[in-house]
Amino acid sequence: MFKISELMTSPVYSLRETDTLQSARVLMDQKRIRHVPITTGNNVFKGLITNRDVLANTISHLADIDQATQNEIDAGIPLQEIMRTDVRTISPEDTVKEAANILYHHKYGCLPVVDNGKLVGIVTEADFLQLTIQLLEAMDQASAAAKS
Repeated sequence: MFKISELMTSPVYSLRETDTLQSARVLMDQKRIRHVPITTGNNVFKGLITNRDVLANTISHLADIDQATQNEIDAGIPLQEIMRTDVRTISPEDTVKEAANILYHHKYGCLPVVDNGKLVGIVTEADFLQLTIQLLEAMDQASAAAKS
């Protein structure tokens, strides 16, 4: 069976509970990611912040707030106040099929991969899209080989 440890992204960009909404926004923008696990100093998984959480805690652009003011507000909001703590996780030994079923049936965008309480990776919808592309390419190659 194909294990999560073979598909997950590791190491993972993560933040601490005391980091701020501004830190999360900057990390997500710079690394082009939508999910940031929150950990303790010794990498114990505590929660998750998503791009939706960031947007939900942002003052609307319709309020006509300039970027500097928005950054100042964001810098005053610690992630522990807005992070999700009821996050489903998965083990590196679980199967890729199990993870796919969880993501699909619960409409999750990611699953943090946790081993003995510590964050060891993350598996996202993008990982499954990449896997799908690889499988489709392999099928195309097999089909082409069968025809020749």
